[in-house]
Amino acid sequence: MALTTCIATLPLFKCIIESHPPSQPCPLFSSSPPKLNTTHIILLPSSNNSTKWRNSVSFFKGFLSRTKDVESLKMELYETIAPLDRGAQATPDDQQRVDQVARELEAVNSVKEPLKSDLLNGKWELLYTTSQSVLQTQRPKFLRPNGKIYQAINVDTLRAQNMETWPFYNQATANLVPLNSRRVAVKFDFFKIASLIPIKSPGSGRGQLEITYLDEDLRISRGDRGNLFILKMVDPSYRVPL
Repeated sequence: MALTTCIATLPLFKCIIESHPPSQPCPLFSSSPPKLNTTHIILLPSSNNSTKWRNSVSFFKGFLSRTKDVESLKMELYETIAPLDRGAQATPDDQQRVDQVARELEAVNSVKEPLKSDLLNGKWELLYTTSQSVLQTQRPKFLRPNGKIYQAINVDTLRAQNMETWPFYNQATANLVPLNSRRVAVKFDFFKIASLIPIKSPGSGRGQLEITYLDEDLRISRGDRGNLFILKMVDPSYRVPL
């Protein structure tokens, strides 16, 4: 997939190429003995304290609402992509729906600088993509990558790795060059056929990758060709070979 001159099935980066206290009643009895009526004086908090209290409540409600929104959006995303065979069975309407939910998640992304976050480190499984270089839907299914596809990133070494499983077991490693706190340039250095035969990259394997959403178990990325990639974390301790 990634190397058109000698490798047809190397995926992913090539195709990737963003209190107040309660008020206390104060009874004040009337000076007239026959009358037992009472008057309650309510002690109100100062305007400053009241404002602080309202702000605190508003922030807390907003935090709970945001957390709920993120989790419900993630669940909606997982349910939407589940029957799509990693994107190979997606219709244009399916792709539009997935993209819409992904954009809603990107809008509430709390990790603004993913390339500075340890959450990015580790081995990620590809759940969905729009990249035909990965999906290879023009081929018979037995000639496509049918097993799981992984992508690993280590931000401390700026290394990345793509790994196919059944039936080809191809791999590719790359150096990452940060362009900003969300986007990297990808420069492949080695490919492996069937995980055994190393081939040095001729220099044509290049691209860009932007991390548009990141948390402990979900990553959304977009490539410089407009492709969407959705991945889940499977091994945060994984190290890419140097």
